[in-house]
Amino acid sequence: MELSRDWLRQYVELPETVEELAERLTNAGHSVELMRESGDDLLLDIDITTNRSDCMNHLGMAREISVLFDRPLSVPSTQVTETAPSSASVAKIEIEAPDLCRRYVGRVIRGVEVGPSPPWLRQRLESIGVRSINNVVDVTNFVLWETGQPLHAFDLEKLTHATIRVRRAVAGETLVTLDGEERKLDPEMLIIADDAVPVALAGVMGGLDSEVTETTTEILLESAFFDPSAVRRTAGRLGIHTDASHRFERGADPQAAAGAADRAAGLMADVAGGEVLEGALDVYPAPMEPHRIDLNHERLVAFAGAAIPAPRVQTWLKGLGCELEVKTPGTWSVTVPSWRWNDLVLPADLYEEAIRIYGIDDIPATLPRLSGVDAGSDSAGRREDHLRQHLAACGYSEAITFAFHDAAGDERYPGLYQGKTALKLANALSERYSVMRRSLLPNLLESVQFNQRRGAESVLLFELGHVFAQEVRNTGSGPAGAQEKGVLAMVAGGHEGASWEGVKELDFFDLKGVLESLGTAGGRGFGFRPVSKAFLVEGCAAEILADGEVVGYCGRWIEEPGSYPLFVAELETAPLVLGGSQGPVVVPSRFPGIGMDLTLTHSLETSWQEVQDAVWGLATEDLSACSLKDRYCGQGVPTGAVNTTIHFFYNAADRSLTQEEVNERHTELVMALEGRFSWNPEG
Repeated sequence: MELSRDWLRQYVELPETVEELAERLTNAGHSVELMRESGDDLLLDIDITTNRSDCMNHLGMAREISVLFDRPLSVPSTQVTETAPSSASVAKIEIEAPDLCRRYVGRVIRGVEVGPSPPWLRQRLESIGVRSINNVVDVTNFVLWETGQPLHAFDLEKLTHATIRVRRAVAGETLVTLDGEERKLDPEMLIIADDAVPVALAGVMGGLDSEVTETTTEILLESAFFDPSAVRRTAGRLGIHTDASHRFERGADPQAAAGAADRAAGLMADVAGGEVLEGALDVYPAPMEPHRIDLNHERLVAFAGAAIPAPRVQTWLKGLGCELEVKTPGTWSVTVPSWRWNDLVLPADLYEEAIRIYGIDDIPATLPRLSGVDAGSDSAGRREDHLRQHLAACGYSEAITFAFHDAAGDERYPGLYQGKTALKLANALSERYSVMRRSLLPNLLESVQFNQRRGAESVLLFELGHVFAQEVRNTGSGPAGAQEKGVLAMVAGGHEGASWEGVKELDFFDLKGVLESLGTAGGRGFGFRPVSKAFLVEGCAAEILADGEVVGYCGRWIEEPGSYPLFVAELETAPLVLGGSQGPVVVPSRFPGIGMDLTLTHSLETSWQEVQDAVWGLATEDLSACSLKDRYCGQGVPTGAVNTTIHFFYNAADRSLTQEEVNERHTELVMALEGRFSWNPEG
């Protein structure tokens, strides 16, 4: 926002150099981005933050300068000479939407002669790039840029029954605004109307039919406080942005409405030759009360980390318009001025005021003092840290993707929330990110494709994150909520190793081996059993079990986006207890053991996991290990059956076993397994 140096001089004495002024304003939070000449004047382009609407005018910025340089502020007079009759005998104002219009002040000026503005007024506006229109309209713009209070002038004779009604629009109403555009209104918009039709968009723009022209002789001057959200909604829907809406959207000063109306009315009488009727039409249904904040000097000093003297704090706050009353030694009750009601709410806000004026650069840099004991991370955080370390040791790299997904992709890959409904986003970034993800895999696979397109010969990626679904509740039990769970997703594919080392294609068992190592590292084993999933290749898909409960799945991805197959897994992180107790240490036997094989013919529908669980359930003495050696279907094997070759290893901890002892133990186990799984074509 550009403000005039010469205009600022009307209210406060400026420092000798504009560079000093720019530096102090910037350090106090009003960044001076640019300075440029405008005739004999100099314009300062100041970045004024949205919470400081009080500084979006010359008087407000002059107040800041007066505090920063400890110089008196000259406030323009709002005294106005009035004549009879009263304004109330000529015009009438009614507020029908008090929730959107807290205050409306009207002033009637009679006998004006609309024409060119005097040179001083025209020069003030044109110096900051505001086009001069006529003396009446120029006064409203001048007061806006002087005090920050938007005003509007109506031709009183064009208002039906000289009445102003502040109300919501009626569906189907239209208004031709000052820019000549016809605007369609809706009931969400706040308008200014007379007894017949809309005449202005409240806080945004006036109507063409009631504008001030060269034939105007009677003025109804508007100075009001409109709800910021109402102005923002109207301006946004109609695609209009004006100096008035810019300020109303950020919060105007409700107490300034009357003073600004008096200031403008007096100027109109001076530059347009009119007379101001006695009394203002001030409709203020529920006056807003000032709020107070307790400020403790000791806490301010502790917060700032600098010994800011109490007398200086008092001087600064009074200069900013606050009133201070001593409650107890070192504590004040601070009454906030109306132009700062929007952003001075908490003691910390007053701390900020004192610190920025004191100078952030003058506060010494120190490390914060920490008291108490560091609580450390929680169990979930520690679990994730251990998972990351374990998977990194296995050669996997971590990826982080969006928590959103498109609805179609989510429907194809529901992950662990199969049968649940996805959570839709109320304000999605795009169709591509319209629902919360139910699976980590789709976005993780996009990362895989990204690597494949850049020539990656193999990918080993994992992601730790959360997945979400709609919580289904019975009718009458309240609104549906959200379900959320922590999940680990993994993707492996491609080949590893150089030609002289022997190139190895990554397959399902490479992924399964890492999953098993996760279970073992957590002090519990994972089980696997075949499963059918639409997005996994049939016959190469399994559920992951922990203590008999399904906690995830793994398998070969049905799509092959690159030049090699991909193997994926997704499982809940809650069952993983890495970093906790690893169980007792088992010392291996120092005596040699004996290995034995068994080829078991059984139903093809019986998984290796079932056989393995049965082995350990029937295990005889001194059986220390068993593993899958081979599975064969083909010539010599009955249809619907499979030959599974199992390797057993017998080892005693206290002595060497004899072959006879092993044979005895092995025969007992073989008979038990054959009795349970032997092939029976009739079931």
